Amino acid sequence: MIKTRFAPSPTGYLHVGGLRTALYCYLFAKKNKGKFVLRIEDTDQERFVEGATENLIKTMKWCGMDYDEGPHADASETGDCGPYIQSKRTDLYKKYADELMEKGRAYRCFCSKERLDEMREAQTKNKQAPMYDRKCCDLPESEIQKKLDAGKPFVIRQKIPYELIKFKDLIRGNVQFHGKTIDDQVLVKSDGFPTYHLANVVDDHLMKITHVIRGEEWLPSTPKHIALYQAFGWEIPEFAHLPLLLNPDKTKLSKRQGHVAVEEYINEGYLREAILNFVAFLGWNPGSGEEKEIFSLEDLEELFSIEKVHKAGAVFNLEKLDWFNWQWRRKKFEDEVDNDQEKRHQKLYELCKQHLTEGQMQNEELLKKALFTVQEKILQNPKEASAHIDFYFKLPHYEKELLTHEKMKVDLNQAKVSIEESKKSLENLEKWTEETIKESLTQIVEKLEVKNGQVFWPIRAALSGLQFSPGVFEIAFVLGKEETINRLNHAIKKTT
Repeated sequence: MIKTRFAPSPTGYLHVGGLRTALYCYLFAKKNKGKFVLRIEDTDQERFVEGATENLIKTMKWCGMDYDEGPHADASETGDCGPYIQSKRTDLYKKYADELMEKGRAYRCFCSKERLDEMREAQTKNKQAPMYDRKCCDLPESEIQKKLDAGKPFVIRQKIPYELIKFKDLIRGNVQFHGKTIDDQVLVKSDGFPTYHLANVVDDHLMKITHVIRGEEWLPSTPKHIALYQAFGWEIPEFAHLPLLLNPDKTKLSKRQGHVAVEEYINEGYLREAILNFVAFLGWNPGSGEEKEIFSLEDLEELFSIEKVHKAGAVFNLEKLDWFNWQWRRKKFEDEVDNDQEKRHQKLYELCKQHLTEGQMQNEELLKKALFTVQEKILQNPKEASAHIDFYFKLPHYEKELLTHEKMKVDLNQAKVSIEESKKSLENLEKWTEETIKESLTQIVEKLEVKNGQVFWPIRAALSGLQFSPGVFEIAFVLGKEETINRLNHAIKKTT
C-alpha cells in the first residue's frame, strides 16, 4: 500500500511551502488509495516553539486534510506505528545509531567546535567545499574508550561510502551524487538527540512510508538517506522533490515580501477552498489542455498526478490567490443564497458588516439596496464595501468636469441638456423601479437623438459624484426619487 507523510518541525507557524508539501502528500495518497501520515519532527530542541505542534495540528484540521495516522491536539494518536512525535522516540534512534557503528557505517566524533570552525575556515580559504576531514573516523578502540572514560562529549557521524549513489526522482528523473562530495553528516548530537537525517530515515522505515515527497532543498540530503537505507539493509522509498516557491522577483519566497504563514492568510479571511486551490497550482496543473482552474479538494484528489508536478520554481502571486478567493467566495455565496433575495442581502451584510460605518448601518433600508449594487465588489473584497457604497449616504464633492466625457462627446452643454431633460422625465414617474427609470432615460436618449452614453454618463456622474460606480438605473433606484432629483438639481447648478 502506498503511504506518504508530512513531517513538519514545530518551529512556528505552518509555512505555505509546508502546506504545499502536505497537500501533495495528501493528494498522492488519496489518488492511489493509500494512507497519509502526520509526524512531528521535534528533535531540534533549540528551535522548538511552545504551542507550535498544537497549531500545526489545528491548521491541518482546518484545511480538511485528514490524516490516517498521527497525533491529535488532545495528545491522543491514531495509527499503530507511533509515537508520531519524534521526541518520544529517542530510544529507538539510539538503538539504530549503535547498529550503524557496529557495522562500521557510523563513528564517534570528539572534535571540538573550535577545531571544526578552524577546519572549515581553512577549507573555505583554499576554495574547498567545507566538509569534515574524518579525523575521528578511524580512531583506535583504545583511544575511543579513553575519551569516553574521560567524559569527553561526542557526536555520531555517518560514514558516507565513497561510491556513486544513484536514484530516480519522480519529478527530476535520474540523479546521482558521488560519496566523496558528501559530508559525513552528524546523526546524533552531543545532547543525545538525533538529527533530522537519522530520525527521518528510521521513522520512514518503521512507519512503512513508500513515497517521500518534500521540497527540493532536501535533494542534496537524499544520497545520505539512501546510504542509510543501504547500511540498514532496508527497502528504499521513492523520492519526489518539489520545486521552490518564489517571490514575484524570482527570489526564494520569504516573509520580507509578504506573508508566508498559512495562519496569516486564515486570519485575513481567505477561504480554505481558495487557499488549497491556489497552493495546488504552485508547481502543478492537470495538463491535457485543461483550462478549468477552480477545483475542490475532492476534485484534486481525483486529478492529482505527481508526474505533472513541474521542476521549475513556482511564483507565489498574491493577486492570483485573491482571484481564487473571489471565485470561491462567489461560488459559495450563490450556493448559499439559492436565488433568495433576503438570503442574498443577509449574506452580503454578514460578509462586510464589520467594515461598515455606524451611519451606514443605521439606514437599514438604504444599506440593503446599496449592497446589492456592489455585490461583486463585496465578494471580491469585503473590506472595501464601505468605500464602494458611501456615495449613497453622502454625495462626494466633485468638479463639474466629471459630468463631461470627451470620448462619449459629452461637453458641459450636452451634460446640462441631458440632466435637465432627464430630471423632468423622472419627476413625472409614478412608479419608481429600475425598469421604469430605464424606460424613462431611454426615452430621453431617443428624444434628444443622441447616444446612450451622452445621457447615461452625466446622470450617473451626477448621482454618484464618482468616476466609477454601479449603473445609472441601479443608483437612481437605490437613492429613491427625492434624493435622485436633489442630486440632479445640484448637478444642474454646476453646469450653469
